[in-house]
Amino acid sequence: MLRAELHCHSSLSYDGRDPVEMVLAQADAVGLDVVAITDHDEIDASLAAANRAEEYGLVGIPGMEVTSEAGHILALGVEELIPPGLSFVETLDRIRDQGGLAVVPHPFQRSRHGVASHVSEETLARADAVEVYNSRLFTGRSNRTAETFAASRDLPMTAGSDAHIAEMVGQAVTEIDADERTPEAVLDAIRAGRTSVVGKRTPWRISIRQFGGGVKRRLVRALSYPF
Repeated sequence: MLRAELHCHSSLSYDGRDPVEMVLAQADAVGLDVVAITDHDEIDASLAAANRAEEYGLVGIPGMEVTSEAGHILALGVEELIPPGLSFVETLDRIRDQGGLAVVPHPFQRSRHGVASHVSEETLARADAVEVYNSRLFTGRSNRTAETFAASRDLPMTAGSDAHIAEMVGQAVTEIDADERTPEAVLDAIRAGRTSVVGKRTPWRISIRQFGGGVKRRLVRALSYPF
């Protein structure tokens, strides 16, 4: 089993804080095998992390968190920027055109750009996988709803810390039964549903700090991308 962090952010995200090196060092320190930096509508830091991951004993998967018209979608295994503002389905298509994996994070958290309030369940089920445990939770209800939905549709399940500061990387882990320690094998195993999730809540004081640290940048972002 490989232990993977599939949803975290670097300082390149408009609401992130720490550089790639700190994220990779934390992933190594907490015993992870795989890491994907998924910055908001940016990919350069993730590409750099994927190239340097081996220095830290990690498998690096390039990716990003795309702001589709319906909400956020994780694009794992892509190496070219996918533009924000496309429809949910077109965003999925763009990810797959690059051989990537489309994972819907926090789908039932409306306040955090979850897509479930904007697309039907049938459309949501077209994703390759669903994030069923996101560490940045308050009650856990949205995570439980996501898990129930994924189970009912037989969709692969993932977890993610959604860390915006390095110290929270690894709060939620996707355990992956991959055939090899390669990005391709990891993505293939997720597609096949050979995953399990392990996670714990991000402490409220950290969640508040992460939120507060990105408020100004969120306002700037909202002026640029109203969707």
